[in-house]
Amino acid sequence: MSRHDLTDDQWAVIEPLIPKKPRARGRPRNDDRRTLNGMLYVLHTGCAWADLPKEYGSPSTCWRRWHAWSQDGTWERIWRTLLSRLDADSKLDWAHALLDGSFVPAKKGALAEAQRRSAKAPR
Repeated sequence: MSRHDLTDDQWAVIEPLIPKKPRARGRPRNDDRRTLNGMLYVLHTGCAWADLPKEYGSPSTCWRRWHAWSQDGTWERIWRTLLSRLDADSKLDWAHALLDGSFVPAKKGALAEAQRRSAKAPR
């Protein structure tokens, strides 16, 4: 077990939020907890998916499931649930909040914006 792995208590909170999709054919589905621990390992360490230690299973499985959960709202459900629990325990100070703009895509980039402004400027 890695220091990045979920504890039993953490897993007990998150497990009900994970979509259950049994496989009809092919190999058995990789364990959700093992896969989630692999995702957390990559997010904590910053390593490439391909460099994921074997104890977490296939890097491509971890990435595919991370991508699917991003698309289907699983990550947001986990995030909202954890925030609600922290709030219920009075462990959040809502008077302070941060927004990291590095996650907001620039429409056509800064260069296009500068060109648009210069085109509108009086000459």
